[in-house]
Amino acid sequence: MWRLRTQTLELPQRPLLAGIVNVTPDSFSDGGKFLDVDAAVAHALTLLADGADLVDVGGESTRPGATPVPSAVEMERVLPVIRRLVDETDVPISIDTRKAAVARAAIDAGAEIINDVTGFEGDPAMIGVAVESAAGLCVMHMQGTPETMQVNPTYGDVVAEVRCHLKERRDALIAAGVSKESICVDPGLGFGKTYEHNLTLVENCHSLHALGCPLLVGPSRKSFLGKLLGDDRADRTQAMVGVSLGLAAQGVQVLRVHDVRQVREALLAFEASGGTALRRVFGR
Repeated sequence: MWRLRTQTLELPQRPLLAGIVNVTPDSFSDGGKFLDVDAAVAHALTLLADGADLVDVGGESTRPGATPVPSAVEMERVLPVIRRLVDETDVPISIDTRKAAVARAAIDAGAEIINDVTGFEGDPAMIGVAVESAAGLCVMHMQGTPETMQVNPTYGDVVAEVRCHLKERRDALIAAGVSKESICVDPGLGFGKTYEHNLTLVENCHSLHALGCPLLVGPSRKSFLGKLLGDDRADRTQAMVGVSLGLAAQGVQVLRVHDVRQVREALLAFEASGGTALRRVFGR
């Protein structure tokens, strides 16, 4: 189970799918496509029709090198979308933000989840919002900030260090008054990691089950997939689907993706061809 603000998500054997809605002009793969409220809402409804179990709405790009936007601009982008979606669907809405003011306003608009790429330490007020709202939380690992994270990221043991950091953030949130059942953790593929770091994390995501929290992983359209294919300009959809199946085999409970229909169909085939048996290897 993952406890949200007013709902509880059951976590079946097949991973849940979080559909991505970037209400931004500059996100790395779809910036500008859904900046209009009607376009963003229509895209979210399409993702739901394709099989998304929740929708993650963001109004600020966190691609490598991205700079922050003012809270007022971020709220102007996301709040009308969240309000419309809350009116038109019962599916949980997640706000992807690193700002407490935006998170608070999104919760007031009906969001159920706060997804913070800084692991709830970028804004000192964010933990207070987490406690007061009782929202579901997605706690991500990132080395550095979006502006600096790809400037020579360095680890001794990337899996152990990511796991340790996520444990520290989990424990800090619990100590502040957050229920453990509200916390989901994310290793942060592409956020302060090299190609080799990302592949190592993908291969060893199962080790993060030791944290006792649901795992959310976002492999969608990341640059390491282009390098894996040997062509940065290649369509990364099939590579993302392949990685998603590998994560499903490791018992990852939530996948954050742009291409919901393709991943859902692949997961259905994965289940039909013995995916449950594969997961037993990892104790899930």
